[in-house]
Amino acid sequence: MNNTTFFAFDNGSLRLPSSTVKFADIPWSKHPEFDGVELKHIVTAKETSGQFSYHLVRIAPDKKIGNHTHKTQLETHEVIAGSGVCIHDDAAISYDTGVISILPAGVPHEVTAGSEGLFLFAKFIPALC
Repeated sequence: MNNTTFFAFDNGSLRLPSSTVKFADIPWSKHPEFDGVELKHIVTAKETSGQFSYHLVRIAPDKKIGNHTHKTQLETHEVIAGSGVCIHDDAAISYDTGVISILPAGVPHEVTAGSEGLFLFAKFIPALC
């Protein structure tokens, strides 16, 4: 798998008029429910007054984010590297580099990484955390 784009994001930055946040300075956190899933919280609810949140997501090979529903958040996935599949409202969506998927609030979904892992940029409106 070519991780060049993911490496660029993992070492990228959030640039605002008043500050720059280097992503390398943000630690990876283990997902509280799903084994093999790690998150890097780029922008959190605290920083946006709950309006939105952005997260880098790293899913280990053949691991998954199990079936769940966000009752109030619209979620988007931008596939940065790797491959996998998203089951979205009982439909299978192939995830490959460059794919963007929109998951409306209230729709059950799960994401399974392929044999090389899966790297996503996930966004939530309103914020998840």
